[in-house]
Amino acid sequence: MNEARAPHPWIVLLHERLDALERALLQGDALGAEHASGAVQAALQEAPRTLELKDGHARELHQAAQRFAQLRAATVRAAALNERALGSLLPDHLQKPTYQGLGKPGARRYAGA
Repeated sequence: MNEARAPHPWIVLLHERLDALERALLQGDALGAEHASGAVQAALQEAPRTLELKDGHARELHQAAQRFAQLRAATVRAAALNERALGSLLPDHLQKPTYQGLGKPGARRYAGA
């Protein structure tokens, strides 16, 4: 007998916050995406103990993790596209690539630091 188990309240909260992030990304709302991203981050920091989620919630947790990874990738792509567009419109805005020279010994990690 398979009883349908209600999703854990934290997983429901996480999905709600991921919904808000997805909406903001689809609407191109940068400020909304920033706020929604912060809300997702806050939800992740409030995650219940692993043992609490272990019994019967593995599938829901896996789905939420996949969705988070997809939205994170979309956010990174959007940021890269925005940076590229800004660089073509205002070339002086982009002085150096963010990670230029980080692999070199003694390289400064932050420009102007």
